[in-house]
Amino acid sequence: MEVRYSGTVTTPPRFFYGSHSHMDHEQFDVRRDPDAGGGMFRVIDNVSIGPRVPVKPGDHVTIKGELVNSRGKLPIVHFTHHDPWGTHEGGSIELGGRVYA
Repeated sequence: MEVRYSGTVTTPPRFFYGSHSHMDHEQFDVRRDPDAGGGMFRVIDNVSIGPRVPVKPGDHVTIKGELVNSRGKLPIVHFTHHDPWGTHEGGSIELGGRVYA
C-alpha cells in the first residue's frame, strides 16, 4: 500500500548492505505527527538508487513509499526513491524543503 506520512526522526541513520537486493540502504525510525496517530515506523531507503538523506534525530520529514507491515515489528516504509525500472510508483523523502528521490 502506498503511503505518505509526516513525522519526526527518532534514531540516527544506520547503513547496511541488503542481503536480498545486494544494494546499500539507510534505515531510520520516525514517529508520525500526533494528528496522524503518532505511531512509529521504520524507513528503509535504497541509497544505491536514490541519494542518502542527511537525517538526524529531531528532524521533521515527509515520507512517500510502500508500507509493509510485519507482525511483531515496526511497520516499514520502503521504496522511498524513484523507480529506475519503471515498474513501481516512485517514492521520496522530504527534509528541510528538499525532496530526495
